[in-house]
Amino acid sequence: MGGKGRAFLIVWAVLMTFVAGALVGIEAMRYLGKSNLDAKSATTAPIMVQSEAADAAPEGASWESDWIRYNGEVYDYNEDIKTFLIMGIDKNDETVTEVAEGTDGGQADGLFLLVLNPHDKSIKIIGINRNSMTDVDVYDEYGRYRTTVIAQIATQHGFGNGMEESCEYQVKAVSNMFYQLPIHGYAAINMSAIPIINDQVGGVDVTVLEDLTKWDKSLKKGEQVHLEGMTAFHYVKSRDLNKFGSNDRRLERQRQYLNGFIKAARAATEENNNAAVELFTAISNKMVTNISIDEIGYLAPEIRDYNFDATDFMMIDGKTEKTGEFEEFHVDQDDLYRTIIEVFYEKVENMD
Repeated sequence: MGGKGRAFLIVWAVLMTFVAGALVGIEAMRYLGKSNLDAKSATTAPIMVQSEAADAAPEGASWESDWIRYNGEVYDYNEDIKTFLIMGIDKNDETVTEVAEGTDGGQADGLFLLVLNPHDKSIKIIGINRNSMTDVDVYDEYGRYRTTVIAQIATQHGFGNGMEESCEYQVKAVSNMFYQLPIHGYAAINMSAIPIINDQVGGVDVTVLEDLTKWDKSLKKGEQVHLEGMTAFHYVKSRDLNKFGSNDRRLERQRQYLNGFIKAARAATEENNNAAVELFTAISNKMVTNISIDEIGYLAPEIRDYNFDATDFMMIDGKTEKTGEFEEFHVDQDDLYRTIIEVFYEKVENMD
């Protein structure tokens, strides 16, 4: 999995928290934002396997269309959940720019679902291995659909113009992988934003988990380092492509960084009420998003009091293999299915 995007994911979650202070109380904006987000759902619920449905409903119960039965229990899709796809794009460009149709849109080396649940006021993050093998739509240089192949999911963003078109392609691929999961918005951020994002919160403290002195002399295993600038970039992004499974070791670093970043971000918000505006301004030219100000206006008051800890960062199980030039991550479909139910569904009580 590409690590460049994890910092990008973190910043978007924290950014919406930052913005809360500036937008709370603007009820008209919040109403419009909620309406816009609801309209972005392609479906009312994921299309899960219904091996047991209406004919399996308990006596006297009316089976709902978005209910599913799993391990003998009945679950209801939480329609109030809002889900956002955060993408870290493998580009060093100082600004996001449109490119010609083809395969130059940049791969989405970081892919994360940011899930906001108003029922229990929780934030969940689902990391998607960038090498997950799934359906990828292929387009030619004129933007015409040609075929669908099984390939690494990160490659989907490369098709298109590197802007909204590429993002929409990537959203579709992720939604399909997650059983047609509704996705309410996206943010794609160039990896060149990592040092800016990190430094906007005053840097992040870590104990270095593996030797990275090949990229930065200060990153010695076991050293306690305050990450700043390009040091942060190398800590969350760098890996030795010649070593099998280096992506897995990088993942552990990125999980560690995530926790440190959120701690630093919370401290920054307490000290500076303008942190949100400053952060958004600093990275706006490196980001493509369809999440509007009015949508943030709706989300900000909600997310301000939401809970998040290390256990809320989730990864889908699977196996990494290399049979050709590139590594392939084969998703454990049972774990994917279980994760979708755990995050997006709620148990229906009193079904006996």
